[in-house]
Amino acid sequence: MRTETLIEKENKEIAKQYKELLRISYQALNAEDKRLIRSAFDIAVDAHKDQRRRSGEAYIFHPIAVAKIVASEIGLDAISIASALLHDVVEDTEYTLDDIERMFGDTVARIVDGLTKIAHLKKDRNISQQAENFRKMLLTLHDDVRVIIIKIADRYHNMLTMDAMPEHKQVKMASETLYIYAPLAHRIGLYNIKTELEDLSLKYTEPEVYNDIAERIEQTKEEQQRYIDDFSKVIKKSLDKEGLGYNIKGRMKSIYSIRKKMIAQNVSFDEIYDKFAIRIIYQSDTENEKFLAWKIYSIVTDHFTPNPVRLRDWISSPKSTGYEALHITVMGPEGKWVEVQIRSERMHEIAEKGYAAHFKYKHGEQKELGIEEWLNRLQEALESSNGNAVDFVEEFKLNLYAKEIFVFTPKGELKSLPKGATPLDFSFHIHTEVGMKTRGAKVNGKLVPLNTVLKSGDQVEIITSEIAKPNQNWLDYATTARAISKIRSSLKEEKKLIAEEGKEILRRKLKSQKISLGEDVVNKMVMYFKLKTSLDLFYRVGIGSIDNQKIKDFASSYNNAFISFFKNKIRRKPVPADINREEITAKYDMLVFGRDEEKLNYKLSKCCNPIPGDDVFGFISVNEGIKVHKKDCPNAISLQSNYAYRIISAKWIDSSQEEFTSEIKLTGIDNLGLMNKITEIISDNMHVNMRNLNFSTDGGTFTGKITLVVKNKAILKKLINNLKQISGIEKVVRI
Repeated sequence: MRTETLIEKENKEIAKQYKELLRISYQALNAEDKRLIRSAFDIAVDAHKDQRRRSGEAYIFHPIAVAKIVASEIGLDAISIASALLHDVVEDTEYTLDDIERMFGDTVARIVDGLTKIAHLKKDRNISQQAENFRKMLLTLHDDVRVIIIKIADRYHNMLTMDAMPEHKQVKMASETLYIYAPLAHRIGLYNIKTELEDLSLKYTEPEVYNDIAERIEQTKEEQQRYIDDFSKVIKKSLDKEGLGYNIKGRMKSIYSIRKKMIAQNVSFDEIYDKFAIRIIYQSDTENEKFLAWKIYSIVTDHFTPNPVRLRDWISSPKSTGYEALHITVMGPEGKWVEVQIRSERMHEIAEKGYAAHFKYKHGEQKELGIEEWLNRLQEALESSNGNAVDFVEEFKLNLYAKEIFVFTPKGELKSLPKGATPLDFSFHIHTEVGMKTRGAKVNGKLVPLNTVLKSGDQVEIITSEIAKPNQNWLDYATTARAISKIRSSLKEEKKLIAEEGKEILRRKLKSQKISLGEDVVNKMVMYFKLKTSLDLFYRVGIGSIDNQKIKDFASSYNNAFISFFKNKIRRKPVPADINREEITAKYDMLVFGRDEEKLNYKLSKCCNPIPGDDVFGFISVNEGIKVHKKDCPNAISLQSNYAYRIISAKWIDSSQEEFTSEIKLTGIDNLGLMNKITEIISDNMHVNMRNLNFSTDGGTFTGKITLVVKNKAILKKLINNLKQISGIEKVVRI
């Protein structure tokens, strides 16, 4: 009897939740929408009827809760609500994808399929699991962005109901949320959910810190409200005089952002002055929105002194997420700085709901423009991503949390870039072809280095050249995922071209030593020079680091081995199958840290035992200095999730890729066209760049100093010999 009562209670609650789902939906639902949602609800109830969550409640409450988040907090359409109700049906019950397609059509089936694929990923047990999940999850955007949005809602509800889970699972899920879902929610413009996800993650990763800040916020609530009232009193009279409809309210900064500030500024809770912001939300039609925002700005700054460097105008130039508002920091009552956010009701809705509000307020051709642009950028990142999933995540995250700057093209077009972007990032943002041909850049009319950090308001002009092409240094000049991936692809292509050249050179050189270039010879040369692949071998021949003498030495040892093979076939030692990678790469690799590629003291971490050549990063430990981990180390994700501020980039430098600066001195008889001939010979050599050039003449003679960037001594030697051939040059020496 008691069990029946419990089931009856549950059924009543399920029916109540369903009605509330329809009532709180942000989008207007017509009769057809309601029929679709009802059908999805009935199937979900039937599918999950025998399932319970770890907390003991009926499982169906979870999909209903996710659907309510999708309907109300994110504000999506009926198809999304139905898909949210069905999101676990194919994964956890006997219903198939074909059943869903037959009952609900292609779109719902496609979204449910995308969500099911993400659920399946959890069963992968590889060591870069979270990063790989993230990459595959983003790939589902090819189908429908709603997959990701519903997945964010699913994760949000899981984080809200995580108390019944074991502690280790709570920490894992919280770290994954900080690493993957919060940045995604931020990028889509779901600021409220992003904030909640960060706070909930902190609750489980650092519970004591979370509880301490939460208690302090609670204690200061009355004080905060009193402050907002004092502020409002001062400006209300002026606002009312203008006949404005408005609402003034306060918003406390999130626990997570307060924690971040405490760490970044190394201060206590009490020492953070901007713990909350005041919002003025005003009523307006579309035509007068901008005018009224600046009118309110004028009223606020009439009464309170503004901090001029803290003005943020996201009304004239909205963020790429669609966010619009005026942010000003003023000296408020009691001599305290306070941030004031001025936004219309429409802007407020967009800030609260993200792209869903865009759909509601779409105008003609502007329909879904923001989300389309975002998807296109995302598509580029996906298409050019290759290999290592952790690398992909790190690159993609460069663009997720990045604050934005706004710069102008020479024609005055406004372009948005992540904060910290350089002229090189700008050139790739304009077009890949422009990026690839970049020779230099002008900012505000002045020539600047390619690694100059751009500021909002800069006007940027890219100087291109048909002979320009990416080099290794560009990876340090670029900061956006798009630019970095395009540069990497180009460098790989160039390496292949040089390797093809090197292969033909090697074929000729070996032929003169009576050796044919076959697979066996290539394998023996790779081992002889302690390399990894035939591509490395041909590339080094192409750039001249494996020169004539080295090839002759190999030929001699090869021929001797060949003779001794026939003299004593039985006693010949077999080639060891397992080659020590550390020995192979030791000759060519060293470890450097940070953007400046500094050589620092470090220890190799025992948890993953990285060896030269592995993809690695540095972790600044408390007692042991820099510990080096592999990027796919089992601990990598948790370190990157929880201690991002202590991560330092690291990489093994291949000696054949490293470039060295060298200075040469030339003397001779001055004659017409000599400078042209010198620069022509240097420019024709594809592995040499000029950094500095200084020539002086005296009584018919000349002296010149040139600073060159070369890959190795062999190339420099070859170049010096070529320069000596020029008529009129008497001497060329390396300084």
